[in-house]
Amino acid sequence: MRNLHRIAAIFSLLATALSAGAAVLPEEKAEAMYHRYEGGGMEIDGPSVLVRKNFDASVSLSANYYVDSVSSASVDVLARATPYEEERTEGGLGVDYLYNKSIMSFAYTNSQENDFDAESIHFNISQDFFGDLTTLTMGYSKGWDNVRSKLDPSLDEEVDRQHYRLGVSQVLTKNALLNLDIETITDEGYLNNPYRVYRFLDTTSAKGYEYRIEKYPKTRTSNAVALRGMYYLPYRAAVKGEVRYFSDSWNIKGYNYELAYVHPFGDQFITEFKFRHYEQTKAEFYDDLFEGEDVRTFMGRDKELSTYSGDSVGVGLTYEFNKGFSFIEKGSINLFVDYMKFAYEDFRDVTRTGFAPGEEPLYEFDATVIRFFVTASY
Repeated sequence: MRNLHRIAAIFSLLATALSAGAAVLPEEKAEAMYHRYEGGGMEIDGPSVLVRKNFDASVSLSANYYVDSVSSASVDVLARATPYEEERTEGGLGVDYLYNKSIMSFAYTNSQENDFDAESIHFNISQDFFGDLTTLTMGYSKGWDNVRSKLDPSLDEEVDRQHYRLGVSQVLTKNALLNLDIETITDEGYLNNPYRVYRFLDTTSAKGYEYRIEKYPKTRTSNAVALRGMYYLPYRAAVKGEVRYFSDSWNIKGYNYELAYVHPFGDQFITEFKFRHYEQTKAEFYDDLFEGEDVRTFMGRDKELSTYSGDSVGVGLTYEFNKGFSFIEKGSINLFVDYMKFAYEDFRDVTRTGFAPGEEPLYEFDATVIRFFVTASY
């Protein structure tokens, strides 16, 4: 289900790192990770394995395998159905090619669930300028999704996605880096979740309301711009910051900012502390409780389309080691834990009884994300 891809996106954002420098191939390495998300009635965990091998000085190949096992009893599920379990598996292959000061990257990913399949191809090119102090990056991705439903065997819909990226990295001083990234995403097809429903007033119902499957527009275009920076402090520590703004054709607008502090202890331990804040406005066709059935062309109640905010704090510990095995040059053992809290301004908790429709308490929940991974470079 699409929730899994949202959670995968969270993991991806948590793992993002700022980097800059001369064009070089990624280092040869193997990485094994265990991740776990728990919050809002959902539990998601599983392993991920990445292997990268370089050939000569110009070609690098990589392969990745990722698994999500999901158990969900979220507020959306409990409102209408029983908890469910499912699994998502994702595999990917990539190749990087280095030519002079340019790196060209190609990748293919395939993701499968019992009711959702996704394929995508990715192309990126980066070029260094001005004595390797400036790096320009451009990228394009194309995705094809197939949406099905366990509740409606006749449902078989498609989604086409395109993702355009442009970025500039600049070395400002020997201690300061700055990144500017711009991206546009276009989606076309069946964009709503086949399990999500909207709620409308119904005086014939004992609850005072009923549900129907959501109805979304067939197209969506979103744009985002992000500014990220890193500054190395005199005592080997570093501070990192990010500001990002997002808007789309559904009238959702959002922004986030993040601050992080990285501090080494001795030659082998590195700690990281960070804080992140996010907030957004609702989609133009979102409402927690509509005045009636089919009163609008598009109607949605997915809480991800509502007005809400979220804060997260995180801490990480890395242990770096050299040698240890004849075929390992260096490696690291890493543990990162993030605690997140979300509060909704116009999405109500319908599992709370004893309230009139539309007067239930506003929904909020907290979540914990754990990532443990081992990396070995050879």
